[in-house]
Amino acid sequence: EKRTKTLTEKNGYHDSVYINAAKIFQGIHTEKRKDRILVRYGDDSVPPTLTFKDEYSQHVSYELAFNALKYQDLLEEILLDSCVYPCQSIPDELTSLLVVMLYDLQDRKFRAREIFDEEEPVAEVRKTERYLYSFRTKLAAALARCRIKHGALSIEYVLPETVRKQEQRASALPLCVWINTFKISLQDVFRDLKKKGFTRVESVSDFDHYTYCMDQHCHDVLVFPSSLKEELLNLDLFADCKLLLQ
Repeated sequence: EKRTKTLTEKNGYHDSVYINAAKIFQGIHTEKRKDRILVRYGDDSVPPTLTFKDEYSQHVSYELAFNALKYQDLLEEILLDSCVYPCQSIPDELTSLLVVMLYDLQDRKFRAREIFDEEEPVAEVRKTERYLYSFRTKLAAALARCRIKHGALSIEYVLPETVRKQEQRASALPLCVWINTFKISLQDVFRDLKKKGFTRVESVSDFDHYTYCMDQHCHDVLVFPSSLKEELLNLDLFADCKLLLQ
């Protein structure tokens, strides 16, 4: 399970994640003025029905949707500049899926997604994926032109400076991790973390890379340095949902 999650993060997500992310994005995307609408998203008057396989799927679905929202203007510009949109075979009702999957495709450097044998395919996702991937060269070129236009080293620098500063502050915040005491005791967590090379310290001010401390107010919450996020998510404790990132 740990290995599957690690690969999922690097090589794309299950079909159901894209569908849920698209439904979320459909409800939160920025509406443009009528005289400025170039990309149409179909009808969003009916609240979406979301079905998540597990907590991890729910987390990455929302994360993907909000990343697409953050870069909505850029993603729309890429679709239009590359002439990938509009497309007769992709109806307005699937535009949210197109945008969400484009964000993920560029985040993977336009590499093909790894398909997992155990997942149930969703026709709309596979159709949209094939369409985008067939135009990956044009999409990559359009992204490069956008970066040159904005003088940006990466897409993060296309964002307004105020947003970038907020993200920098957020990324520096310590990570809070909840211990799922239905599955593991505090002492077993301490022992497992010690085996993995982690040292327990008194407070955040004592952090030195592979360290952590107890939350001062919640006895079942641990706090880690922000730099350890990827390494923490690869631990068996997280794969088994014994520790949950807040």
